Amino acid sequence: MKIGIDGRAANWYRGTGIGTYTYQLIKHINRIDSANDYMIFMPNNCNNMIDFNKNFSIAEITKNMKNNFWDEVNIPNILKDKYIDLYHVPQNGIGIPENKKCAFAITLHDVIPYKMPETSSERYLKLFNETLPNVISNCDGIITVSNYSKNDIIEAFNFPKDKIFVTYLASEDIYAPIDKCICKNLIKEHYSISEDYILYVGGFSPRKNIIGLIEAFSILLNLYKSDIKLIIAGKQGKSYALYKKRCEELHIEDKVIFPGFIPLEHLPYFYNGCEAFVYPSFYEGFGLPPVEAMACGVPVIASNTTSIPEVVDDAALLIDPYNIDDICASMYRILLDKKLRDSLVLKGLVRSSELNWDKTAKGTIIAYNKIINS
Repeated sequence: MKIGIDGRAANWYRGTGIGTYTYQLIKHINRIDSANDYMIFMPNNCNNMIDFNKNFSIAEITKNMKNNFWDEVNIPNILKDKYIDLYHVPQNGIGIPENKKCAFAITLHDVIPYKMPETSSERYLKLFNETLPNVISNCDGIITVSNYSKNDIIEAFNFPKDKIFVTYLASEDIYAPIDKCICKNLIKEHYSISEDYILYVGGFSPRKNIIGLIEAFSILLNLYKSDIKLIIAGKQGKSYALYKKRCEELHIEDKVIFPGFIPLEHLPYFYNGCEAFVYPSFYEGFGLPPVEAMACGVPVIASNTTSIPEVVDDAALLIDPYNIDDICASMYRILLDKKLRDSLVLKGLVRSSELNWDKTAKGTIIAYNKIINS
């Protein structure tokens, strides 16, 4: 097979979910597959991102490049000159060529604008409603990240079930157990945080249920008598002001810390330093942060909705994200119950080891073969 892959996200958005997925997918296909030929479409001057094998080549994207997935780059002209069997766009089909010169595959991570339109930006909602149906009708196969997302895609677009392929995501190698004292010292040095803390890492969209987490934490402070903070880490989007205001209304602004976007090299220290990781999201196509936390050997509390139970299996304490008392009780229980914490840590390490990028790459190569030969 001769496969083309849009690799822009691996360079531009490394550290985000889609950027991590694209980078790790390319890296591990390069690692395990020497039989097929690959052409990676990248911005210029990005050739040293991965030490590619001889069956990989780089097609540089230079003309009309706007550093933005919302605008189609000049890939159609490149595809005219390069013979490939299949072209794969990992970022939800954004940037796929309009002119079809080979089989097309996209990775569609979720259908959040279809299921929860009120939580999507106007721009992405418009793209989803007006552009994505045409993209999908032009696709020969879709790769997605959970069986839950697969069923959502079938419902949203009436796409054939046998042309949708599920490949789970995984944590990166940097997420592993680290001595807690080392982690706390680094966090104190760089972020001036010295107290014990409960951690959330992820987006700031309303669907992440950060308001619910803050309200549950405010109740916890009345129950748990030791000093503890809540760290809400992530890029502070439009909803940030609402979260800060809710903390002030509850008079816990000194107990909730918003450190902003955490550099990739510091994230493992934040995970390893926490007392528990909480992920009370209303909807996820996969939900990578709980897997990263499990790989670091910390107890995880996560929602019992959408794809999350499928991803974490029995390795997390599941909560109803719509029930504030349930979120609070689960945090309180983990803080007090060492036996429960130890059990979740062990199960989490096992579950996170079952999800690995080699499996993702192998499943993707199998999907390529089936799409081309269908």
